[in-house]
Amino acid sequence: MKMKLKRFASIPVLSVVILVGFVHYVTVFVFIEDWFGLRSSAGLLNSLIFTFWGFLCVFSLLVCVLRDPGRVPSRYVPDVEDNQTQNGANQRNCDKCSAHKPPRAHHCRVCRRCVLRMDHHCSWINNCVGHRNYKSYLLLIFYAFIASTYSAIIIIGSALNKDWESTINRNLKAFHIGCGVLSVSLSAMLGTLLAWHVYLTSHNMTTIEHHEVKRAAWLARKSGLVYHHPYDVGFYKNISLVLGPDMLKWLWPTSVSHIKDGLSFPTIRDSS
Repeated sequence: MKMKLKRFASIPVLSVVILVGFVHYVTVFVFIEDWFGLRSSAGLLNSLIFTFWGFLCVFSLLVCVLRDPGRVPSRYVPDVEDNQTQNGANQRNCDKCSAHKPPRAHHCRVCRRCVLRMDHHCSWINNCVGHRNYKSYLLLIFYAFIASTYSAIIIIGSALNKDWESTINRNLKAFHIGCGVLSVSLSAMLGTLLAWHVYLTSHNMTTIEHHEVKRAAWLARKSGLVYHHPYDVGFYKNISLVLGPDMLKWLWPTSVSHIKDGLSFPTIRDSS
């Protein structure tokens, strides 16, 4: 547990925590207070809604940082038939770990080990995004996007309803503009990242596999063939493999009882 807590002792993670705290403080205690007043029903309601999304964002962040993305068992030995079915090749081995590598696993140079269904190493959570924490990572982006968009609406609404003609303080205007630019920029970046990972999830691909699929599709076209990603088993099933079969639990980061061992995955051949 101590090793996991040490992941918070990094500049990117601390920067995220400080940014979340800053956005929450200025949104609630500056802009909602200025627009509605925190003692009004509208102000209280907006502050509670925004705090709720902020809490889910922070909780998802904690899960992403603390949860192991998926470690390859030390005694893992691949099933030859299963390995050939899922990869169309012989056994995969990791030269750096000097061990067998399961399908979809990749070696992380930062973590110095192989990670199951590795997507990428994320400096902002000081951890790999892999088989066991991909759901919480996806939800982190989702909740952060909602919270930043909500903040942007509050900041812009507060600015539009403010009587700037009677405001002489230039620093106050600059503060409003700076916070507005920050929240809108965060919303745009997180929205783009969310759209990217929703696309990957709907096709049952990781970021690494996306690049591999592009190359495989290019090689197939050169040979007059059509390449199909072997793990793309249909839109709904692809999503349920990440978020779970129960839609009521899709939006809860720790609801991962559906996650298997990460050593094998359903393929197109299994569903045909």
